[in-house]
Amino acid sequence: MVNEPQVCPLDFRYGLAQMKNIFSEQSRLEHLLMVEAALARAHAKLGNIPQKDARIITQKATTKYVTLSKVKVIELETKHDLMAVVRVLTKACGSSGRSVHLGATSYDIVDTATALQIKSAIEQFELDLSALLRTLSAMAKEHTNTIMLGRTHGQAAVPITFGLKLSVFAMEFYRHLERLADTKPRICVGKFSGAVGTGAALGSSALKIQELVMLDLGLGTELAATQIVTRDRHIEFIGVLVNIATSVEKMATEIRNLQRSELLEVAESFDAEKQVGSSTMAHKRNPITSENISGLARVIRGFIIPTYENALQWHERDLANSSSERFVIPHVCILVDDILQKLDQMLRVLEIFPQNMRNNLDCAGGEIMAEAVMQALTKKGMARDDAYKLVRSAAVAARSSDSEFKAELLKMSNVKKLLPGKELEASLDPKNYLGSSKKIVSKVVQIIAKSKLLKKG
Repeated sequence: MVNEPQVCPLDFRYGLAQMKNIFSEQSRLEHLLMVEAALARAHAKLGNIPQKDARIITQKATTKYVTLSKVKVIELETKHDLMAVVRVLTKACGSSGRSVHLGATSYDIVDTATALQIKSAIEQFELDLSALLRTLSAMAKEHTNTIMLGRTHGQAAVPITFGLKLSVFAMEFYRHLERLADTKPRICVGKFSGAVGTGAALGSSALKIQELVMLDLGLGTELAATQIVTRDRHIEFIGVLVNIATSVEKMATEIRNLQRSELLEVAESFDAEKQVGSSTMAHKRNPITSENISGLARVIRGFIIPTYENALQWHERDLANSSSERFVIPHVCILVDDILQKLDQMLRVLEIFPQNMRNNLDCAGGEIMAEAVMQALTKKGMARDDAYKLVRSAAVAARSSDSEFKAELLKMSNVKKLLPGKELEASLDPKNYLGSSKKIVSKVVQIIAKSKLLKKG
């Protein structure tokens, strides 16, 4: 057959081999054959077919005998992809072919094979998230005491630590790992109940056959199904992945912002000898990985709408979901795996500039300590609202007259009286206003270190 031109960027630019292999055309065929073999073994256990037939079907249900090329030739005739697989397998099994696909409908095989692929994909996501969490945990611990400026609304707020910032992201990704664990039993589910869910073609032992097949394959069972596994399961799966992708982009956006020239608190690594930032501006060091992540995350979120629409079936099913799902599930899985690993690799070699963090904190002016001064005044007995008005007026005066916040405070007799000398200095020192940051980081690091959810890569 003539090689077709590659059009999808997954074919030549994005995605990693591990996840691509799960959803490759070859892998898809292998999973379909695994299900056909499991069905034969279940029938044989119940005495519905000879044990010999089950052995031969299991032996022949591999891509050594049922090749893609053979299947594609038959599909051109049948216009039915699963039926083409069944016919090639039937022929390969000789007289035992009489027992192939016995009592099954196409989507008994297809949806169960999809569940197997999703299960493998989830296992890869668990590895990805575990690696990322270990990286974030180590970074958070290292930067427990690295002071930087906290920002809200794009404006200077109050001091935080870089370790706390990283801990916030770490717990977000830890919740995603929990979500995968919670949803896995609901997502990794197959079915064997025939054309409309009654299991009539499988006879009186239909439910037992379904149970045996799923036990054999390590999947849960869709007890009450139509012709297909109900798509609320796929919605939940893609929903979790879209949520993960959004968190990845959220962190990538933070890195992009912190790498801005006027901040430069962190920066993606850059090969000074070979890497090019711009084709015309030779000085540029662009956050290309973060930007790449952001772009791909937006593509991933775009798949959520067709995922919901695929759940809208006519009666016991129609075929409108089939073509859509061939895009949605592989693309989302491959791209989420891609950006998770990119984020982890980027963080491992991220350049961090604590001195710039401190410089930016100092440049924000003493007024960022207004809340700290207000709290100090209230501890001395001043009403909270009065303290607020006082420090606000000092901050406004400092801005309008281009003077220092401390100088404006010292003009106020109440402040001088309640916070004399070193007490005012202490309330203006950022390192004294980090709250429970250190304890929070420590707890996050402990949670990740002790978690049984993390997988070893």
